[in-house]
Order: sequence, then C-alpha cells, then structure tokens
Amino acid sequence: MQIEAEPGVVLVVAAWMLDPVPCAEMIARGLEPPAYGPRRVGCPGKLAPYLDYLGERITAFPDLSAVRLTREIRERGYEGAYTAVKRFLCAARPADRPKPFEARFETPAGQRAQVDFARFVTVFTDQPEITRIIWLFSLVLGHSRSIFARFVLHQDLQTLLRCHMLAFESIGGVPLEILYDRMKTAVTGEDGEGHIIYNRALLTMAQHYRFLPKACRPYRAKTKEQASRCTLLEWLSDN
Repeated sequence: MQIEAEPGVVLVVAAWMLDPVPCAEMIARGLEPPAYGPRRVGCPGKLAPYLDYLGERITAFPDLSAVRLTREIRERGYEGAYTAVKRFLCAARPADRPKPFEARFETPAGQRAQVDFARFVTVFTDQPEITRIIWLFSLVLGHSRSIFARFVLHQDLQTLLRCHMLAFESIGGVPLEILYDRMKTAVTGEDGEGHIIYNRALLTMAQHYRFLPKACRPYRAKTKEQASRCTLLEWLSDN
C-alpha cells in the first residue's frame, strides 16, 4: 500500500514494519493531541475504607512510599492493587508540595521507649524456592534514638516478651514507659468506657521490670513518631 506522505514517514513505517492502514489514517488526520477521559481518582472501591488512614499517614510523613503504605494497609485487610494506592498518593500530594516543618518530639533520658514489629518478605539462600515472611522487632529509646533490633520468625507473645528481655539486657536498663502500636500481643481491646485492656502477660512483665505500657491512639502516627521514623528502620522498610 502506498502512503501519501513525506518520504521520512514512509521510511519509518517500512523500517518498523507497522501496519500501513492505521498509519495512513493517522497521517490523513494530521497531528492532533490525544484525547483522554478524566482519570478516576479516589473513586469508591477496595481502597475506600483506608483513605482516612492513608491521609493521616502522608500528613504525618509526606515522604512515605506507595510500596510501604500498600504493605501497611494490606496488613489491615486491604486486598486491592498497589497501583490504586499510587494513584491516590499522586492526587493527594502534588509533586511541588512544600516540605512541612515538624517539631522534634523529645523525651527525657530514660523516660520512654517505643516498640514495633516490621514485616519483611524474603528468600533464604539455602532454600531459594521458598518465600518467607520474617519480622523485625525494634525498641527505640526516645531520648537518644538508640535502637535495639532483631529479626524473628514470629511476632507472637512469647517472641515479644523474649525480645523485650534481650533489649533490656542490650541497653543496660529499662525505660519508665514503653509505647506500643495496637498489636494484638500487647493490646487485647478496650472496655465499655474506652479504657485500654493490655495483655496479662505483658502486664506481668511490666510489673516485674517496673515500666508502664502505653498504647498509641488508633491511626495516630505522630504518637509513635520515633520508631516509625528511626533511620535504620526507615531504610530497611523502604528497601
């Protein structure tokens, strides 16, 4: 088929072995910008129950990646795609947004530590055919940001208590209070008046070591800022 166009266009069509019929139609129409329909951002779907959580997370920490946030909401039951989270973040935080200033959260030496578990999916070199889930226990001191961290295979109660003991031995003492996310091994629920109900085994350990357990408010990332933004944990989680 002969295409009536400049020689350079004919050569490109021939060189790339393109179908000449649609090429001829496009050349006949001339150069025109493509027309796209409006992008559907934030439409109700699988992501809808998690929009408030994502909004609070990126308000507190604007640089959190879509990969990390997808992992966080999947731990809370999200079954949708990563691309939906990425589209939401693109719409919710413009590329030219100003960097917010945050007041550094300080505590006196020995006053507070923060405990968390981070989830990792990995493959061991001795069994490369098996994909495993491992957990990183971390205890971060509020004043110095000194961190004790250890990879474990489970985040059950026995592992939590054992890691506490190893952390206390490593740092050479026990802080006056320890802040927890609402992990089931630490917080079992609330009573009718909204008071936190802690795991009995954790309370027994706290009584023995003389520290006060405290639970974060739900979906309040800033109340647990130090452990969430500790440099080592941030690097490990994003990589």
